[in-house]
Amino acid sequence: MTILKNKIGRVITSIVLIVILLAGVVGYVGWYNLFREVPTYYESPEEHFKYGSIGTEEAQGVPYWIWLVLPRIFPDKLPGPGGYTSLGITWEEGKEMPVGFTKKTIGFPRVGITCAVCHTATYRKTEKDKPIIVAAAPANKFDSQGYLRFLSATAGDARFTADYILDEIKYNYNLSWLENLLYRYVLIPQTKKALLQQKEDYSWTDSRPNWGPGRIDPFNPVKFNTLKLPKDNTIGNSDMMPLWNQKMHKGFALHWDGLETSLTETVQTGAIGDGATKKSLPVADLQRVEDFIQELQPPKYPFAIDEQVAAKGSQIFANTCASCHAFGGERTGTVIPVEEVGTDRHRLDMWTQEGADTYNHFGDGYPWDFKNLRKTNGYVSVSLDGLWLRAPYLHNGSVPSLQDLLEKPENRPQVFYRGYDVYDPKKVGFITEGDEAKAIGFKYDTKVTANSNQGHIYGTDLSDENKKALIEYLKSL
Repeated sequence: MTILKNKIGRVITSIVLIVILLAGVVGYVGWYNLFREVPTYYESPEEHFKYGSIGTEEAQGVPYWIWLVLPRIFPDKLPGPGGYTSLGITWEEGKEMPVGFTKKTIGFPRVGITCAVCHTATYRKTEKDKPIIVAAAPANKFDSQGYLRFLSATAGDARFTADYILDEIKYNYNLSWLENLLYRYVLIPQTKKALLQQKEDYSWTDSRPNWGPGRIDPFNPVKFNTLKLPKDNTIGNSDMMPLWNQKMHKGFALHWDGLETSLTETVQTGAIGDGATKKSLPVADLQRVEDFIQELQPPKYPFAIDEQVAAKGSQIFANTCASCHAFGGERTGTVIPVEEVGTDRHRLDMWTQEGADTYNHFGDGYPWDFKNLRKTNGYVSVSLDGLWLRAPYLHNGSVPSLQDLLEKPENRPQVFYRGYDVYDPKKVGFITEGDEAKAIGFKYDTKVTANSNQGHIYGTDLSDENKKALIEYLKSL
């Protein structure tokens, strides 16, 4: 009897051990294929800025192989030929991912976005030239709203099925039998669900003017989707901003309306706005981004400058503009009341005291924290380093060129096209009219709500000769 009991005990023990082993194997396989995190690292600070993770992949990342084939399955959802490039997304030669996108493995390869997606520009001297890519410049082509809407539109299409997507993936990669099962029964259905939820989360944009390339509503998504504040009717559409030379900007108010005073917090809230979560926020990686933009110098003007005329313009700048726009100017980097500057106030009104108070408590209990977000009453008088590549001008990108900015508002272009990256050295801005600009660009109408080109009349009373000299000097900044 004792022998029998011992045998039964050994059998039960063996069964239990096998069950535990199988559970462990299943758990490991599940962890490996769904949650295993492989850090990304780029030795070059600029490469890290362009392609390094800022923590967006866990919550917002799209499975890489799905992301890769969507333009081929749904070309009808894009604004034109060229796949993702039709949305103003830029690839460097020889790179797997476009600028501003990262590929990171968290269980499986996922695609997220980086700071560079909104802060990298391209320009061409002529339409036949290859684009020159400038890191930390305000993105002038990328249509961030178009990208979000493309992804959501694919998920709402009857072709977004495992059969369609897996057949297309085969042209690029042979999934293993386990990966095939994972994509068919988990990743494709869950991606579809997540993209449809994204469409719902951004449905408020349907009742507001489109952003267009080079622009974004930066904080309404944070208010509504991250901070869970009640939806209001505000419009925050505004141009991307340059990030270079931040060491020289120390002590300046940050963002167009000066809603932040800490560069560290600005970088971290930028990552959260792009899709990072409290848990995934990579503080050390974001510090590398901060270090890079502290030291990065603005790009030099790529065309000839008439030094004699520019020297005259330097004096005009000192007398007319320096107090608000020169490094060391008494008002440079400070908030100028909107009633004084006179520009469109929608971007200012979008950010609320409630938003600032809520965001300042967002990181409570985490090693990082926010405490410098605030509500202001105007727009920042920004320094003008790298001004030539910041076109179009004003906070909402409503004035195409420096030449236009020195005109009275009634004489500035009322309608133009933005998103074309061929440069106009005469006007000092991108070409915004003509067949090519119209075919590629986004129609910007200054009569649309929040698109006003009024205000900032400083310098508009100068003589034509002095305007020319001032612009020649501004090219050199």
